[in-house]
Amino acid sequence: MKKNSDLRAEARVALSDNWLMGAVAALFYSAITGGLAAIPIVGGIAFLFVLPVLYGFSITMLHLFRKKEIDLGLLFEGFSNYGRILGTKLLQVVYQLLWTLLLVIPGIIKAYSYAMVDYILKDEPEIRNNAAIEKSMAMMDGHKMQLFLLHLSFIGWAILCIFTFGIGFFFLQAYVGASTAAFYEDLKKELNPVTE
Repeated sequence: MKKNSDLRAEARVALSDNWLMGAVAALFYSAITGGLAAIPIVGGIAFLFVLPVLYGFSITMLHLFRKKEIDLGLLFEGFSNYGRILGTKLLQVVYQLLWTLLLVIPGIIKAYSYAMVDYILKDEPEIRNNAAIEKSMAMMDGHKMQLFLLHLSFIGWAILCIFTFGIGFFFLQAYVGASTAAFYEDLKKELNPVTE
């Protein structure tokens, strides 16, 4: 696996011409998920809408990292195969919640075990539910700490974003998303090396 500094550098290269688009995608994602969560009456119904949008944000960042054309419609890609995406994401949330009920630390560990689910769902359209979750767990075996440290490395930027009245958080969200996509791409290459 590449060093986290290299993954962040790759993310910056991918974002070089797309910082604004990445930040706008983060803004829309945050507005949708945060806005729905703020409406008390909507409650659980909002959850059914938020999970596919969460998937959509991950896929938008993956497209951005792969230098593919991106637009805000990608945020709603999870609705094109709603049953498959929602079913898998709901299962992921239930498992993670059950682990978190035991103790917070096992919940965090499981969150990192399941971190590749969205990308797997995108790259392998035939896989779903437990199969996607199990594949993510297998991929992340021995790699959870590196992804945790990658995310932790943005804490300084998060503190600086406080002084931008929150605007910087949208750029940071895109940066973290692109770096996580870089992690996935590198992990996939390591687990499936191309033989010449």
